Amino acid sequence: MTHVLDRPATITTPAKAPKRKRLGLGKPIPYGRVLGPALVIAVWSITSATGALDPRILSAPWTIIQTGFELTANGKLPESILTSLQRAALGFFFGATAGTVLAILSGLSRVGEALIDGTVQVKRAIPSLGLIPLLILWLGIGEEFKIVVIAVTVATIMYLQTYAALTGIDSRYVELAEAVGLKRTQYVRKVVFPGALPGFFLGLRLAVTASWLSLVVLEQINATSGIGYLMFQAQNYGQTDVIVVGLVVYGLFGFVSDALLRIIERRALAWRRTLSG
Repeated sequence: MTHVLDRPATITTPAKAPKRKRLGLGKPIPYGRVLGPALVIAVWSITSATGALDPRILSAPWTIIQTGFELTANGKLPESILTSLQRAALGFFFGATAGTVLAILSGLSRVGEALIDGTVQVKRAIPSLGLIPLLILWLGIGEEFKIVVIAVTVATIMYLQTYAALTGIDSRYVELAEAVGLKRTQYVRKVVFPGALPGFFLGLRLAVTASWLSLVVLEQINATSGIGYLMFQAQNYGQTDVIVVGLVVYGLFGFVSDALLRIIERRALAWRRTLSG
C-alpha cells in the first residue's frame, strides 16, 4: 500500500475574485472639455461652407477670425477690451472685498449677524440689475454706475458663499477645539478660516462669472465704450461677425478668470490633498 506521504502534493491556487465593475464615470478623456466646443465649431464650419447657414444670421468662423484681426489692427478691439477689463476688475475688487468683510462680521459675531444678515437676505431677493433705474438716478450713466452695479452683484454672492462656509464648520471640529483648549482667536484662525476656504473660493468663482454677466448688460446701456458698446453698434448695422467677436471675448474673459482662480485655489488648498493622500 502506498504511503500517504508518497503521493504527489497538489497545490491549489486561490480562485480569482471576479472583477468588480466600477460604478464611476471611468477614466477622464484627454482634453475632454475641448471636445464639445470643437464639435460645435466643426458643425458651424460645415454648415457655413455648404451654405446651409445664412451668413446674415451667423457669419462663418473664418469671417469671425478675419473681423477680429481687423478690429485689432484698427485699435477698436484692444481699446474696448481695456475699458471692459477695467470696469469688471474694479467692480469685482470692491464687491469681493465688501462681501467678504460683511460675511466675516456676520459669520463670527451674533451682533453682526443680527445687523447684517437680514439686510443681505432682502437684497438677495432683489436682482442687482433691477436696481439699475434707481442707480441711474443717483449716479447717472457714467463709469461709477456700472462699477457699482457689478460690485453689488459680486458682494451679494461673496457674502452668501463666505457666510455659509464660516457658519457651516463641522461640529466635530468645534468639539475638538474645545477639548484641546483652543482660545477663541486660535479657533477662528486654525479651524474656522481654513475650513471656510473652499466655500470662499467657490464664491470667488461664482462672483467673477457674475461680474462678466453683469458687464454684458451694463455696457449696452447708454455706453460709449467697451465690448458691449461695440456689439450694440454692430447690431444697428447687422454685423453679426462683430457681435460674435464680442461674445468670444466675453467668453475668454470668463474662461481665463475662472482658470486663474482654479490654479490659486489648488495652491491655497494643497494641504487638503496632503491630508487626504
